Amino acid sequence: MDGGCRCGRVRFRVSGAPLITMACHCTGCQKMSASAFSLSSLYASDAFEVTEGEAVIGGLHGQPRHFFCAYCMTWMFTRPEEGGFVNVRATLFDDTGGYAPFMETFTLEKLPWATTGAAHSFERFPEPKDYPPMLKAFAER
Repeated sequence: MDGGCRCGRVRFRVSGAPLITMACHCTGCQKMSASAFSLSSLYASDAFEVTEGEAVIGGLHGQPRHFFCAYCMTWMFTRPEEGGFVNVRATLFDDTGGYAPFMETFTLEKLPWATTGAAHSFERFPEPKDYPPMLKAFAER
């Protein structure tokens, strides 16, 4: 699947299915997306490539590393601290028709009216031990 920023200067491609799809309600995502939550799809790093242009680090410039288009400032993807993964903003894919978040995180900071339809909810980020069963359930759906 291909996608890109709002202005089209940065394009990317992912191969294969996402490992999981998510909505994050944390106040950081609310502020960075100017919305009630951010939507993303998690991929292994080797399944993701920037095919045109160059994304630059933005946000707080620490961990995790958030990447943006330098021209239109679209928040495009995040590389988590754990490494080996890329969290792609799901609404940037050229075809978003089949997207739905499987899990939602940081419901503790969720705006009261915001709903996602996610099958699994966590008050914060899941514990590392919770991810393998979540990834397995997502793959089997």
